[in-house]
Amino acid sequence: MQQEEKKEVLDASVRGKKPYSRQEAGSRRQEAGGHAPAARQKPPAQPGQRPAQPQGGPQKKQQARPKKAPKPPLRIAFLGGLNEVGKNITCYEFKGERILVDCGLAFPDAETPGIDLIIPDFSWLEQNADTVKGIVITHGHEDHIGGLPYLLKKLSIPVFASKLTIGLIKGKLREHRMLDRVRLHEIKPGDTMLLGGFLVEAIHVNHSIPDAMALAITCEAGTVIQTGDFKIDTTPIDGEMIDLARFARFGKKGVLALLSDSTNAERPGYTMSERKVGESFETLFRKAGGRRLLVATFSSNVHRIQQIIDVAAQLGRKVALLGRSLENVVGVGTELGYLHIPDGVLIPADMINRYAHDQLVIITTGSQGEPMSALTRMAFSDHRKVDITPQDCVIISATPIPGNEKTVGRVVNELLKLGAQVVYEKMYDVHVSGHACQEELKIMLGLTRPKFFIPVHGEQKHLTKHANLAMSMGMNPNHIIIADNGIQLELTADELKVGDPVPAGSVYVDGYGVGDVGSAVLRDRKHLAQEGMVIVSVCMDQATGQLVSGPEIVSKGFVYVKESEDLLQEAREVAQRVIDETPARARRDWNTLRGRLREDVSRLMYERTKRSPIVLPVVLVS
Repeated sequence: MQQEEKKEVLDASVRGKKPYSRQEAGSRRQEAGGHAPAARQKPPAQPGQRPAQPQGGPQKKQQARPKKAPKPPLRIAFLGGLNEVGKNITCYEFKGERILVDCGLAFPDAETPGIDLIIPDFSWLEQNADTVKGIVITHGHEDHIGGLPYLLKKLSIPVFASKLTIGLIKGKLREHRMLDRVRLHEIKPGDTMLLGGFLVEAIHVNHSIPDAMALAITCEAGTVIQTGDFKIDTTPIDGEMIDLARFARFGKKGVLALLSDSTNAERPGYTMSERKVGESFETLFRKAGGRRLLVATFSSNVHRIQQIIDVAAQLGRKVALLGRSLENVVGVGTELGYLHIPDGVLIPADMINRYAHDQLVIITTGSQGEPMSALTRMAFSDHRKVDITPQDCVIISATPIPGNEKTVGRVVNELLKLGAQVVYEKMYDVHVSGHACQEELKIMLGLTRPKFFIPVHGEQKHLTKHANLAMSMGMNPNHIIIADNGIQLELTADELKVGDPVPAGSVYVDGYGVGDVGSAVLRDRKHLAQEGMVIVSVCMDQATGQLVSGPEIVSKGFVYVKESEDLLQEAREVAQRVIDETPARARRDWNTLRGRLREDVSRLMYERTKRSPIVLPVVLVS
C-alpha cells in the first residue's frame, strides 16, 4: 500500500468514520497493489530427461545476487499484565510505528498500604508519544480499561473499543473531566482498523462481560493474534458463541504468534457456561423461602446481573443495588440495551427497609472482600442502609482472586457470626469463570496453529502451565517464550528472541496523587505498620543553642503509653544527655542534633524492646 493511501485510510478512521469490514479491507488491499498472483510454473522435467534450454542457446552463468537486507522485526513490549493479575497493557512496534492493546489497573494488597490503585508506568510511551497511532481495548473490565484515563492525560491518541466498553470508558473519562478531549471510536467484531502499518481485526469471543473481543494484528512481518480474556461458551447468555471459524481461517493463512489468556491454565477440562449460574440462582432463590437475599458479584458481570434480575422478577421480588460501581454499570448497560429490567422491579437503595424480607433481592459489590465495599461494611455492621440478620441469605457469586482468599474468608466468618446463611465458592455453582480452562486453551492453540507462542495474563505459575500445554501438543519449546513486564520480544518469520528491555513498573495512585508515592514511602508505611513511631520533640534557643523546653517523647503505634512510662522516661533522659553532651556550637547545627537524637533513642528502644520503631526528632527553634 502506498504511503499516501495508508495515511488517507488512517485519517478517515481516526476522524470517526466507520471502521472497515473484512470485505472492504480486502478490496482496499487489492486497490493498493496487494499480492500479485503467483507466476505459472513450468512442468518439471521427466526422470532421465534433460531440462529444456531457453531459446537463444545456453544461458550464461549468472552473477551471484547480493544478499537481501534482513526484514525488520515486529517488536512486542509488555508494560504490564505478566506475572501479576491485572494492569494489562501491550505495545506492538513495526518500522517505528506503535499501537497499544488495553490499559488496565491492579488493586492494592497488603504490600501496598494506603494505595488506591496501581497503574502501569507510561514514561517509555511518553518518550515515544509521536509514534503511537492508537489503542484498541479488548473488553471493559478494570484490569483492561482502568488505567486508560491516566494514559490519555499523557498521550493524545484515538481509542477503539466495542459499544459497551466505550460506554464504560466514557464514565471513567467523565469522572476525570476529559471526555470531550478523547477520540473514541466504536467497533464491532469483523471490523478492521488501519493504524499506521498495522491492520487490526476484531474477533468475537465469550467472556464474563459482553462485547469482549480478540484481536488479529497484521503487519508486513505477519499476523499476531491476541485473545484478550476469553472462554468457549456454547450456550452464552447473549446467544453469540465465540467465532472459532475466524480463528481457524487465520490459522490456515498462517499465524506468526499467539498471545493467549493464561488465567485458568491450571484448571483441567472446560469452563462451565454462564447459564449454569442462572439455574443455580433459581434453585437457591426458591429455597430461600422468607429470607431476604443478598447477592455479591462483580459489578461488570452484566450477564450475571441480568440473570439475578430475571429470577427475582419471576419470583415477584424487588431488586436494589448497593455499590457505586454496580450502579454505574447497570446504568450504562440499561442505556445501551445490554440489560433489560422489567418496569417496577428496580427500587432505590433508600427504600430497602420498606419491603418485607421475602420481597427483596439486594445485589451488592464486595465479592472479593474489599475493605470499603458494601458487603464488607454490612458484615462488620457498618453499613448505613442494611443490617445483616438471621433472616438473610448471602450468596457470594465469585471465586476469590489469588491473594484475596483471607479477606473473603474474614467477611464470610463475620456474616456467619451475625446469623446469616452464606453460600460461597463451589457450594451451589453460584459462580463460573470467564476464562478458558485447559481444553479450551488447547482448542485455541489447535485452531490458530501459531509458529510462536507467548502465554500472557497471569502469574508465573499460570504462564508456565500454559507453555507446558503448548509443548504437550507438539509445539517446539524453542518457539515458546515466557516473558515478563519490561521484556521486549522481536519476531521475524524465522526467529523469536528477546530484544532490548523497556521501562515497565508500577505507579501508585493515592488520592489525587499519581506517582508521588514510591518505594521509599511504602517502606516507611510498612515500617510504621509493623513497628510504630516515636517522636522526640525539643525546643532550642537559636542564638545560644540552649535547651528552652523538652525533651518530650510521644509514642504512636509503638507502646501503650500508660504501661510504658518507665521506658518513655528513660528515652527523655537519653535525649537530655544527648543535648548536654553536644557542644554549644554543634547544637546550632540542627541536622547534627537531630541525627544524634535519632541514633541514641533508636538504640535505647531496640535494647529495651528488640523492636525498631521509626524515631522522628523534631527540633523547634525560638
